[in-house]
Amino acid sequence: MTNTLHRYGTAESFVDDYIIFALPAKGVAQTGDPVPALKRFLEIALEYSPVNIGDATNGGSIRPTEHTHALEHFEKRPTTPDFQKVIDGIEAATTYSAVFATAEDAQAFVQRIAVEDLGLSINISSSIANALGCCKAAGLTRHSVGYSLGFEGIGDHVPNRHVLALSTMCGHGMISQSLAKKMIDFVKENRRSPDQVTAALSRFCSCGIFNPVRAKRIIEDARKKTY
Repeated sequence: MTNTLHRYGTAESFVDDYIIFALPAKGVAQTGDPVPALKRFLEIALEYSPVNIGDATNGGSIRPTEHTHALEHFEKRPTTPDFQKVIDGIEAATTYSAVFATAEDAQAFVQRIAVEDLGLSINISSSIANALGCCKAAGLTRHSVGYSLGFEGIGDHVPNRHVLALSTMCGHGMISQSLAKKMIDFVKENRRSPDQVTAALSRFCSCGIFNPVRAKRIIEDARKKTY
C-alpha cells in the first residue's frame, strides 16, 4: 500500500494515471547495491513515454528553483520536465517511480520490467482495472492488492472535487488545497495557462508521483464550471 492510493476520484478518473514504483528490499533481504538496478528502472521507463519520473529523496522531473519574487514562479521557471536530471541525481537506494498517462505505455513498461528481472519489488498504483491490465499484459498474477476506502462524506459532485483531485496527487500532502484552488482560479481568469499552473503544482510534489496530464485534464474540466 502506498500514499498514491489516496488520490481522490472515481475509478474512471484514473484512465490516464498509472504510477509504477520500484522499491529495494531492506535489511538482510537485500544483497548487493540496488542503485544500479533502480537507475536502470528509470532508464527503461524513458523508452515508454512517461509523463513524470522521480525518487522519494529528490523529487520529480519538475523541481523547485531559487527565485526572489513570487511572480517568477511562472515567468522564469521552466515548465518542461527534465527526466535526465532525475536519473543523473540518483545517489542512494530509495523508492523510485515512473508515471504514465496511457494504458499502452504502462502495460508495455510493466511487460519489459518483468523481462528485465531487476530484482526489485514493483508496485502498480492505479485503479484495480488498470493494474490488472498491466499484470495481464506482462503475463503476471498479482501478488497482493491494497485499497483506499476513500473520503467519507465527500460526494463525487461536490464543488471542491477538482481541488481534492489535484491536492491528493501528492501523497505526502505537499500540495495544499488553497494552492490548488488558486491555480484553478488563475486559469479561469486567463491569468495563467493550464501548462503553467500544472508545472507550478508539480514542483511541490516531493517524490515525483504527480501526473501533469491528469492534472491538466482536471483543470480544464474545472475551468468549465461556474462555481
